[in-house]
Amino acid sequence: MKTLITGGAGFIGSHLAEALLTAGHEIVVVDDLSTGRYENIRALRDHPRFRVFISSILDRSLMEPLIAECDEIYHLAAAVGVRLIIEEPVETIETNILGTEVVLNLASKYNKKTLLASTSEVYGKNNAVPFREDDDSVIGATTKSRWSYACSKAMDEFLALAYHKQKGLPVIIVRLFNTVGPRQTGRYGMVIPNFVRQALLGQPLTVFGDGEQSRCFMHVQDAVKALIALMAHPDAVGQIFNLGSDQEVTINELARRVIHLTESSSTIQHIPYHQAYEPGFEDMRRRVPDISKLRRLIGFAPQRSLDEILCSVIEYFRNGRTVDDVA
Repeated sequence: MKTLITGGAGFIGSHLAEALLTAGHEIVVVDDLSTGRYENIRALRDHPRFRVFISSILDRSLMEPLIAECDEIYHLAAAVGVRLIIEEPVETIETNILGTEVVLNLASKYNKKTLLASTSEVYGKNNAVPFREDDDSVIGATTKSRWSYACSKAMDEFLALAYHKQKGLPVIIVRLFNTVGPRQTGRYGMVIPNFVRQALLGQPLTVFGDGEQSRCFMHVQDAVKALIALMAHPDAVGQIFNLGSDQEVTINELARRVIHLTESSSTIQHIPYHQAYEPGFEDMRRRVPDISKLRRLIGFAPQRSLDEILCSVIEYFRNGRTVDDVA
């Protein structure tokens, strides 16, 4: 099986590439390294069934032959992270909408099964948790750049479903909730690597807002296992699935757990959203997925507890990289 992974040098993409290589696939990765890192796939570069192209998915002349020759596509390439979305809104919109259009158009031309990685952000300010796949999106004003990511990924979903309905493209949409683990950096606002870095350096853990907002965290290996199972399941085609943990934790409690597990002397420092991001920044108070649809189809249940996830990230920074590398 020849598999194309867009964004394959990213945090999730690199773990997916490793798992599929282990399963015997031939892997082709396309990544422009805007948020991915070559270091994530360095260990794979000499593998006989692995190829990587450092380029943009907007390069149709590159993408067409790669899609024509592959058997399946995991489309993970996207602008990610709240800070990046606010600082580079043009790149966010262009990558997420124009890049996805290139991938889906060519996938349709050559009838290639495609898994599109979407996001919990599409639920926007909806507060009817847990979120079900058919719930409404409640998006903020267009003057708030924070919502450009949610809108762009929603358009990706609309386009994917349109290709499926009108042209018969076999497509699967997966809305990823907070996914964490080794290789994730804090560069664009990811909370757990930022907390771990700060704790290991003995710095205050910076919590935005009052810290009582809650999230659910899933280990990247659990996510990868589910993505592969969905790609292999014929009944997943044409469907949208939430993928995440349904165990909530407040950001304050998360910070306390990181301090405890690292045995750090760090304190917790609260910073108003407008200082951390931009004036008028809006956030979701709770973000909890209903994963019953995924459980029914593939028997999905997250295998790693929050403490196990945190320990894996702490060990990664202690043993694999310097904590300053993610600042």
